[in-house]
Amino acid sequence: MPQKKIALVTCSDLPDLDGDDQPLIGALAAKGVEASAVVWDDEAVEWDSFHLVVVRSTWDYAHRRDEFIAWAARVPRLVNAREVLEWNTDKQYLKDLGDRGITTIDTLWLDPAKHLTSQAIHTRLPAFGDYVIKPTISAGAQDTIRYRESSAEARGNAILHVRDLLRDGRHVMVQRYLKRVDTVGETCLIFIQGDFSHAVRKEAMLQRDVVPAKGLYQREVMTAAEASAEEFALAEETMDQTAAILGIPRESLLYARVDMLPGDDDKPHLLELELTEPSLFFAQAPGSLDKFVDAILARLG
Repeated sequence: MPQKKIALVTCSDLPDLDGDDQPLIGALAAKGVEASAVVWDDEAVEWDSFHLVVVRSTWDYAHRRDEFIAWAARVPRLVNAREVLEWNTDKQYLKDLGDRGITTIDTLWLDPAKHLTSQAIHTRLPAFGDYVIKPTISAGAQDTIRYRESSAEARGNAILHVRDLLRDGRHVMVQRYLKRVDTVGETCLIFIQGDFSHAVRKEAMLQRDVVPAKGLYQREVMTAAEASAEEFALAEETMDQTAAILGIPRESLLYARVDMLPGDDDKPHLLELELTEPSLFFAQAPGSLDKFVDAILARLG
């Protein structure tokens, strides 16, 4: 019987996968499966030669999202599926989840079609407290900056940031900065085939008025964590509502990561739902790599 072949999809900046995913190749080989890192926009790749195509570190899609979704539509046996990627690669999916009762961060949505002036942008930015500005299509905290309302210079920079994104045709989201993250951090719950696998804690990444260094993504500082009952409940409901929105069973999602921040009342708020190319932080959870490998093998039949 021919050996099963799996493509672990990455980007040209990480042709050998991110370090967290590299052990997958050896772990799958130990199960008799040939896995290889494959760059998603490499035109020489014959995608139909793979028995399964698993999206991993495709972190350069943000400025070429339409091209990325068109690629996903052409690839057979892709997980997560193209319909999932299309919905999840624009953070306006948070509106859909909020409409279904999921506790999200209060967000102002700005449309480039409105052709807002600098004055109009100024009137829409929060008058009190720190806030975060980012495009709705982004990855790895690219073009994401935290601003403080008490600084006139920061506000001027924030207006220019929004204006430049809108002029570039990008939709923009403005969110209040939840300061509890500075002391508590961000909690990420990882699901494999719809079932909870493990949780990790991420240190706060955004400093005030600091433009992130250019690059594919910002480096994250992660530790293993125990999810609280409230965090677990929010993550479970997020998964259920996502399945309902997409019209799919939860278990059809090979992987998912639910990222949460504590509000001023310490209640968890959904920050992002990562169904496209999330790090799954296998190194922080012994046994999670094997669990993921078993889930891939189940897809092969």
